[in-house]
Amino acid sequence: MNVSSSNSVNTQQMAANKQPEQQNALGQDAFMKILVTQMKHQNPLEPIKDTEFIGQMAQFSSLEQLSNLNQTMTQFIQLQGKQPLTEHAHLIGNTVHWEQEINGQLQSGQGIVKALAFSNGELLAEIGEDNIKVPIDSIHRIEKTV
Repeated sequence: MNVSSSNSVNTQQMAANKQPEQQNALGQDAFMKILVTQMKHQNPLEPIKDTEFIGQMAQFSSLEQLSNLNQTMTQFIQLQGKQPLTEHAHLIGNTVHWEQEINGQLQSGQGIVKALAFSNGELLAEIGEDNIKVPIDSIHRIEKTV
């Protein structure tokens, strides 16, 4: 059994990130099924050599470790992409000015930040009595409320 090149591994990882429901389609389970099928259907007069079997098991172990590393890195990247609430807690109680484009129209306003919340992976500031929700990156001025 041949080892895939690093380019094909990168391609498979990118495809796995785009289609999470098929992440393990050619992963550990498929590799083990191929190995078991190969052993079941081998020629009894010319069985698989020990060195080949050990090599295939080493490939399986490497595949398992790469899968675990990929999963860990994916989680790490997701955590890095989120801005922690604590980084922006200083905004609560302060007046902010914001500006954002919604449906092709520029909207702006100001108000006191009442709360911070995550929604669909985006950090939002809840502003004013109407609790207008504005993405943190839309805020362009912060004033100390006295």
